[in-house]
Amino acid sequence: MASAPQSPPPSTFDALLALLQERRDALTRSQRLLAERVMADPEGVAFMTVSELASAVGVNEATVVRFATSLGLEGYPGLTRLCRERLREQAQLLRRYSTLEQLGGEGGGDLMDRAVALDRANITRTFARIDPDTFQAAVRSLAEAPRVHVLGLRKCHAPAQLLGYLLGMVREEVATLAAAAGGLTDELRRVREGDCFVALSIHRYAADTVRAAAWARERGARCVALTDNPASPLAASAEHVFYVEASGPSVLRSLTAFTSLVQVLAADVARVRGQDVRSALLREEELLERFSVYHPEHSSGR
Repeated sequence: MASAPQSPPPSTFDALLALLQERRDALTRSQRLLAERVMADPEGVAFMTVSELASAVGVNEATVVRFATSLGLEGYPGLTRLCRERLREQAQLLRRYSTLEQLGGEGGGDLMDRAVALDRANITRTFARIDPDTFQAAVRSLAEAPRVHVLGLRKCHAPAQLLGYLLGMVREEVATLAAAAGGLTDELRRVREGDCFVALSIHRYAADTVRAAAWARERGARCVALTDNPASPLAASAEHVFYVEASGPSVLRSLTAFTSLVQVLAADVARVRGQDVRSALLREEELLERFSVYHPEHSSGR
């Protein structure tokens, strides 16, 4: 990374993220470690001293200061200022649902109340971070690509299946990759230039999902990633990235915000495709009726 900034100094944390992503390939190993820590844990960095961050990442203090300065910031204080601003933004969103108060009581409160509060905050924070232009570009890719491939493994298997199912209702040529019995490579052979490849993964990132997304990008597919933070390896492969909050009340992370985002994406794909969706749904209804898929007394509606 050049010692002098090549673009205006970032004035917000989102601008800082964009700059770090833009310069990702030019960073040295030490700078990359610092960038990943800032992107993944702005809350922690916000209150670290120079020596604490240097120790946490395994570099010397001078490297930390040079890293901050090279971004056009006023040294390390400029970096922590942007991290603290991000912290205040998130706190404002959380306060809409009194989440901080609910989670701050002794004993943590009732598990159900805590789960509801966290999921409200997860959805709010996820949608607050979505750039409208990114959303519309991703929807166009999902609606117009010759074929859509969806991959999510382990904890992200469920939202990937839901996205594949919903997209399959409103357009043709949608494949949800199962990666079963070592067959992922067979499924990846079908990825072509111009296709849309959707990858879903959160920390700890499924290695096959990361490798598959990189492969799809190399093949010329337009990649969409649903992941948890800018340090995610999926962010490097995707043209369109959505950062999804997954905080849970226990050791299990929540997929509620994933489900909400997946449904909104599919709904807007249906809107964009218009009349084609109506035709597809009519054909599906004919098949459902012919094969008596639903119980006869409860067969109406979707």
